[in-house]
Amino acid sequence: MATLERDGGSVYYEDYGRGDRAILLLHGWGMGVRTWDYTLPALLAAGHRVVAMDHRGCGRSDKDFDDMSIAAIAGDAVALVRHLGLRKVVLNGWSLGGAVAVAAAAGLGSACSGLVLTCAATPAYLQKPGFPHGGTEDVFAQTLAGLAEDRVNFLATLAKGVCSKPVTAEVQNWLWGIFLEASPRAAATLSELGTLDQRQLLASLQVPILGFVGGRDAIMDPGVSRTVTEFNPGARTVEFLDAGHAPFIEETARYNKELLAFLAECL
Repeated sequence: MATLERDGGSVYYEDYGRGDRAILLLHGWGMGVRTWDYTLPALLAAGHRVVAMDHRGCGRSDKDFDDMSIAAIAGDAVALVRHLGLRKVVLNGWSLGGAVAVAAAAGLGSACSGLVLTCAATPAYLQKPGFPHGGTEDVFAQTLAGLAEDRVNFLATLAKGVCSKPVTAEVQNWLWGIFLEASPRAAATLSELGTLDQRQLLASLQVPILGFVGGRDAIMDPGVSRTVTEFNPGARTVEFLDAGHAPFIEETARYNKELLAFLAECL
């Protein structure tokens, strides 16, 4: 079991392959490395070194970190890249992991050679002055209250809403099980989406950016994902019109094809 020691705790990661170039997979809120199992085989078959880490409080990482912030998780990602001696890395962040990836890309500087934003919660999850996309503060407050009041059933409903295209009950239960592995304290990470505003940070990144958009995403407003190109001239988007929040599950073959083509440009 590979772990990185950070702030008195252990961050779990998996490292496949060799070399000083890799793709680092950063999962969504409350999830874990296993959510990438639909993508991992294709990346390995193409010869890529693949690294995936569990966020603080999630999966097999320690659950009792004092600091559960997005900035701290991004710091873990930067530290992991340096720990593994990676010279060039592409970051792929899903959902809240997209906000982590943007922050980590800024921290890595020239070591980051590309950024993938998969239905990502960036540049902002909630509506802001001059940014009419995303959810509202009232609805977000209800979300946090619902999670606190009945976590198990809240996460069961959330798992069912991840995909727009029909998936089996087994897939829904699999996602639910991964959610349940996270600590209730991971709610502190989720709450940070209320104030998150990465517009300037996203605009400052000087790397190729690929944004994946789920046209029927019920968790992340597709309008947010589409704005990536407005804030960074090095960005482009690929939209899955009928997919929800997880195109790598709902349209695996196309998602993997587009991802591999981007990696060929960056690594």
